[in-house]
Amino acid sequence: MKVLLVADIHYDLRKFDWVVDAASHVDVVVLAGDHLEIASMVARPAQAIVVQQYFQTIRAKRPLLVCSGNHDLDGEDRNGELAARWIASARFMGIPTDGDSELIGDTLFTLCPWWGGEKGQAAVGEQLARDAARRPARWVWVYHAPPEGSPTSWSGSRSYGDKVLRAWIEQHQPDLVLSGHIHQSPFVPNGSWADRIGRTWNFNAGHQVGPIPSHVVLDLDGNRAYWLSLTGEEAAQLDQPLVRPLPRISDPPEWLLTMGRLAARRLG
Repeated sequence: MKVLLVADIHYDLRKFDWVVDAASHVDVVVLAGDHLEIASMVARPAQAIVVQQYFQTIRAKRPLLVCSGNHDLDGEDRNGELAARWIASARFMGIPTDGDSELIGDTLFTLCPWWGGEKGQAAVGEQLARDAARRPARWVWVYHAPPEGSPTSWSGSRSYGDKVLRAWIEQHQPDLVLSGHIHQSPFVPNGSWADRIGRTWNFNAGHQVGPIPSHVVLDLDGNRAYWLSLTGEEAAQLDQPLVRPLPRISDPPEWLLTMGRLAARRLG
């Protein structure tokens, strides 16, 4: 199974266009929050309509999994806490989202919302506990914020990670956690796109300018992870201990080269 991770598109339609093209070259697409942009001149209800159309287009090509981020919040839930209410409509398009779990092959994906208060936090904890009781061969969390104290949450001056998420990771030890939120992490000293907490691999592709999102591609059958950005490309071997610095990609598979050619055409 090949999984494409992108986060923090922030209503950049050029980046959504690239995801539409790239979807054909993987098995699953994960969009890990901040689909909308608070500072955009376009009102967020209008942004949501456009993004939902992109969701449908991607879903027509490959299974799509999405979670909310802090830029996606558009109101209060039934507990009076901030929530991304618009994203729930993805469910009616056959797209799993906040609070859902999706089994694809032998891999269980748990999709966590951006929680806005104690009740929302507790609901995520209950969601993770339920899925822990039925975890299959591989368990993957999609959660917008990376964990506290990880290079994947390092901004260049401090960690902006989620303390509660780190505790949940240490408790349940999922195989993978796919995040975003901290744009700078892969690009600054002491930051990274990949980390490991116990047996759990954590990934944050970061955010870059331009029409191509920085992204992580996971080859779960081959136990490889690839990070691709304008500043460089790196790889990690998932069935081996994490060793830094992470190596540059060498001898890339043909399917990854094809995705690179897609990016080159858009940049050209």
